[in-house]
Amino acid sequence: MDLGQLASLLGRDARELGKLANRGHLPGRKIGGEWRFATAEIHHWLEGQMPALSDAELRALDPTTRTGETPAIAKLLRVECIDLALPARTRQSLLRELVKLAERSNLIWDPAAIRDAVESRERMASTARPEGCAIPHPRRRIPNTLGDSIIALGRTTSGIPFGAAHGILTDLFFLICCNDDALHLRIQARLARILRLPDLLDSLRRAETSLEAWEVIDRAERGLSGAGSSATASAQPTKRRMAATPRNRKHP
Repeated sequence: MDLGQLASLLGRDARELGKLANRGHLPGRKIGGEWRFATAEIHHWLEGQMPALSDAELRALDPTTRTGETPAIAKLLRVECIDLALPARTRQSLLRELVKLAERSNLIWDPAAIRDAVESRERMASTARPEGCAIPHPRRRIPNTLGDSIIALGRTTSGIPFGAAHGILTDLFFLICCNDDALHLRIQARLARILRLPDLLDSLRRAETSLEAWEVIDRAERGLSGAGSSATASAQPTKRRMAATPRNRKHP
């Protein structure tokens, strides 16, 4: 894509992006004196930027939240693909269990390829966040592996080392498998927004059934789709001291 297309994707000014590219802050290369950007590289760059993006910038990546469209995450997250007691103690076993969980949808055609792709992506850089959650996913779409896009949600009974900064343990995991790169980016942006909502993660940690966890996600996402100033305000990052429970204590 060129600068204009990238500006349209990000909802930002092309001149500003050109300056960032000139300073080496964007993954691109000049061809014939013009900047060109590979979609996969831009998506990977955006994934690392999302925690720091403003709510307005995330909305630009997920324009359907402004149209009142039915939530996308709740559509892709099936109740049978939620497990609140995932039997995993290591990163490798966790990823294996997450893929098995997604297989309950009958949409995973090649679980070995999906698992390998997710493990490869995690080796590049952990998707764990300081709030105690992680968003594993393949780096890019893999042909002939999915019947359709699917999300799985797993929770471990105690936090495990998953690569978060400062040794923070992780106990909530969203596996995202999309058969469309644009949808993958939109889901990432949508998820980044709802993870900022006050009490969202605590509500998932308190959920006692898979249906209750699904309803937490559905309500949060519908709040975004409903739009309006109140929803936008509630989606802003909030400072919250993580409770000192076994799930999120720092790994020694």
